Amino acid sequence: MTEHQLGEPIVVMTDVHKSFGDLEVIKGVSMTVHRGEVICIIGPSGSGKSTLIRCINALNPIDSGSITVGGIEVNDAKLDTLALRREVGIVFQQYNLFPHKTALENIMMAPLKVLREDRETVRERARGLLRKVRLEGKEDAYPGELSGGQQQRVAIARALAMRPEVMLFDEVTAALDPETVKEVLVTIKELAADGMTCILVTHEMGFAREVADQVYFTDRGVIVEHGPPSSFFDQASDPRTKEFLSQIL
Repeated sequence: MTEHQLGEPIVVMTDVHKSFGDLEVIKGVSMTVHRGEVICIIGPSGSGKSTLIRCINALNPIDSGSITVGGIEVNDAKLDTLALRREVGIVFQQYNLFPHKTALENIMMAPLKVLREDRETVRERARGLLRKVRLEGKEDAYPGELSGGQQQRVAIARALAMRPEVMLFDEVTAALDPETVKEVLVTIKELAADGMTCILVTHEMGFAREVADQVYFTDRGVIVEHGPPSSFFDQASDPRTKEFLSQIL
């Protein structure tokens, strides 16, 4: 995606700081994500990647700085959490599906309980989302009857059921067997191709190289370097980035 094709900024982070007790995890991070853009955040464990995206949807309240999503100020004391949840969906490493609910019921829960939408409308949307993540025919399956990759795709469909403008993915393939990683990455790739704004924390470098518009490398709570995959992976300039890439590529 070239610069002139980018939509307007949809996520804007400005000088964001976040500490847990005495440990400063995010140290003055700024980032702008445009509508329709795919951002991959990479870096060593403990570098603040997951905290960063959890701050975007207010799961981790920030200490200072500013985050806006679609014009919503995330660190506003009067934050409308529901409005933010409609704007931003998040999928975690662990699927967190309700084991006693079917795939279809898991997807339907938030629109029914949170948005109070019509049951039949929600049911049809949920069926459509299962088709989108290539799980047609699994409507009545319980999580325990599905593979890890299938459960993760149900979790993606569940996040999409709220019709968000931005999707956050927090190392969503980290707990999967190698053979099921691909089916989840294909699903995310198709979402990106449909124009969904995606921000991913990932260890999948091949995927980042193929799908990302921008790759961000974080280390010790700061963004060390970022750029389009073509230059980032082959022409990284910071020694920390070079060292990290040399260990994983």
